[in-house]
Amino acid sequence: MKFAPIFALSVTIAAAQQPPQLVSPKPLSENDAYQRQSQTAAVAPGAYKPPTTPAPRTADGKVDLSGNWQPNAIRQNVNLASVGGEPAMLPWAEKVYNEHKANISRDDPEARCLPPGVPRMSTTPYPWTIVQTPKLIVIVYEGGAHIWRKIFMDGRGHDPNAEQTWLGDSIGHWEDNNTLVVETVGQNAITWLDQDGHPHTDKMVVTERLRRPDLGHMEIDHTIDDPGAYSKPWKFTTYPTLLNGELIEYICQENNKDLEHLKGK
Repeated sequence: MKFAPIFALSVTIAAAQQPPQLVSPKPLSENDAYQRQSQTAAVAPGAYKPPTTPAPRTADGKVDLSGNWQPNAIRQNVNLASVGGEPAMLPWAEKVYNEHKANISRDDPEARCLPPGVPRMSTTPYPWTIVQTPKLIVIVYEGGAHIWRKIFMDGRGHDPNAEQTWLGDSIGHWEDNNTLVVETVGQNAITWLDQDGHPHTDKMVVTERLRRPDLGHMEIDHTIDDPGAYSKPWKFTTYPTLLNGELIEYICQENNKDLEHLKGK
């Protein structure tokens, strides 16, 4: 489904949501996850269903991630703890998190049209396009300030000058012909990991593992390693699907209706 070009995450609405907990205490296989997603989603008769034919391959045999994708991750965007349990926060981080929730996410930077950062770029409810080449992968995001991201695949290390950036410095490699591994560093500590306000520091390292089991489905495992805010690494998974359409121009600053409603407590 194509999201309308308005900022959909009103904090007053999201604060009232009570995302259900996962029923399964153990990780699901790719097939199980996709089946559960399709079974729980309300699909109208005749509605678009992502294709399940084989995923495309590049000339060198790697899975081709190119295409337009919708994130299907509103639960993760609102509160990551709703899908993976509460991460082990350090005392200062837990205090900040509780303050954010008590204020009904009044100070969420994304509500002010600032870039959501990584990994929240993958959960913000607007589609994105992946353009894959052997030495560079580019992701163009419709939402989150209509921004783009470059993942360098040419074997370089991280740029030491990438500090206090909104999306960080991303380098990637293929673990096999089916899994793209992306590591991102150098982000500022302004962004929140979700709308409820899980914080992070500028020392955070985010590792994403992207797989495309068939033409219409993707799986992204996100691992957050931030010893400045959490006592151990933690992870969550999203399941984007192929978008039935194209991205459109969306300028958050042009029609931002959130600010007038951000009262907090």
